[in-house]
Amino acid sequence: MARIPLITQKDQIPPERHAEYDEIMGVLGSVGGPFGILMHSPGLAEMVCKTGAHVRLKSTLTMVERELAVLSVCREKDAAYEWGGHVNTARRAGMRDEAIDAMRSDGDVSRLEPDERDIISYTRQLLRNNKVEQDLFDALVARHDVRWLVELTATIGQYQYISAMNNAFGMEPRAEGDQLPVPLKGARA
Repeated sequence: MARIPLITQKDQIPPERHAEYDEIMGVLGSVGGPFGILMHSPGLAEMVCKTGAHVRLKSTLTMVERELAVLSVCREKDAAYEWGGHVNTARRAGMRDEAIDAMRSDGDVSRLEPDERDIISYTRQLLRNNKVEQDLFDALVARHDVRWLVELTATIGQYQYISAMNNAFGMEPRAEGDQLPVPLKGARA
């Protein structure tokens, strides 16, 4: 149960904010999850939605590449709500269970396919160390290009932001969704 009432219906906001609500509906088809939280700050939900739409719809990343970044962020941030919403999306896009399992368990990625391994490692390094090793950076630029790496990094940032909103405001994963094991506080090194 979220810590605050979510704004998910147009009648919960004044008429002067209906255009913001309609913008989110037009992109996402509903106003819920983190957007139900963000709607408490006029204009913020719309701007986050536009950035997210750009990352999702105008990026050179494939759906699998994007979902590798999203699920990696979810694991790093213990973002169980977002994890549950994205695992099925990742599978529908063609992500291999081996990659999902490696992220879920925070396990070894050395035996994964090169892009799986490197996207997960890039995300882990960026979120754990606030930087990325030069060899990994260079390998991704060589395999893709600079624009691709900018968009990968933006995707990581976008979902770190969304994860923070969901975690801080107590968004709980759906019981029927894929469950992310979240370690007890202090249990992770």
